[in-house]
This record gives sequence, C-alpha cells and structure tokens, in this order.
Amino acid sequence: MFFESWSDLGRVLVVGICAYAALIVMLRVSGKRTLAKMNAFDFVVTVALGSTLATIVLSKDVALAEGLLALALLIGLQWVVAWLAVRVTAWRKLIKSEPRLLAWRGELNEAALREERMSPEEVYTAVRASGHASLAEVEAVVLETDGSVSVVGSSPDDSKPSALQSVRGFPSGG
Repeated sequence: MFFESWSDLGRVLVVGICAYAALIVMLRVSGKRTLAKMNAFDFVVTVALGSTLATIVLSKDVALAEGLLALALLIGLQWVVAWLAVRVTAWRKLIKSEPRLLAWRGELNEAALREERMSPEEVYTAVRASGHASLAEVEAVVLETDGSVSVVGSSPDDSKPSALQSVRGFPSGG
C-alpha cells in the first residue's frame, strides 16, 4: 500500500519533528558521555534510541508521550551506567573491556591478535594512518575499548608514568 491518508502523513510529520527535537534536547542535557565513542553498552543504547525514535514516528500505537518517556528512560539508564562506571571499579570492569596491546616496540603480539580477531594488516594500516612507515618506529599499538586502534610513539622520558600502564599485555618493566 502506498498511501492511506493525509492525516497519517501529518501525524508522522508532527510526531517526527517533536520526537526528534526532544531526543536532541535530551542528548544535550545528558552530557557528552552519552555521545562518546562507543563500547558495547553505548552501541546497544544507540541502536535502542534509533529503534525507539522510529517506532514513535511510524507507529500509531505509540503515543508521543510514551515514546518520549522511553527515550528518556534509555538515556537515563545510560547515564546511570556511565556514572557507576566512573565510581565503581567492579561495575566498570563488568561493562567495559580492557585496552589490549597488539604490538610492542616493533613486535606483533600474535596471541593478542588471534584473541581479538585482528589481522597483522589491520595493525599495519593503523601504523601507516598515524604517519609511520614501519612498526619499528612506534612504541606500541593498542586496541582500545571502543574498538579503535591507537598508535603510540616513543616516549623520551621513561621515568614518567606511561599512558600504557592500564593496557592488558603492557610489560610494566618497560
């Protein structure tokens, strides 16, 4: 069916604009963390927000107020989970993965690559993208908690605390 009524189209237009505007306001009020790079939980919330917004706009069975409450609930739950992750170590470990050392001082960590289901080519791509011609030019390559790959250059001062100290597989002896 291509068309039912003008009133249905008007409902989609009005509810769509209202729901979209409300979602933008809620995301701005909830803070930058809601829109941060995604870990698994953030991904689920993002998909759920999109699905909820689509349902609000397209389903006649969902009132605008119910849909806005659902959006607020999802954003509120995400805020609570993020708040707990900052304050409770056990909670943080439950919902976030650890960064993982994929290469250290020019050597690939083959076991880590296998466990993380990554190929050496993906590491080399990240090294090139960071402006280096060789893996030997970098101190470390890290798979971050959001799935991105960081390339860390050499540190001129080994006496200072390393940004790599919380990375799984980092040799603490330097």
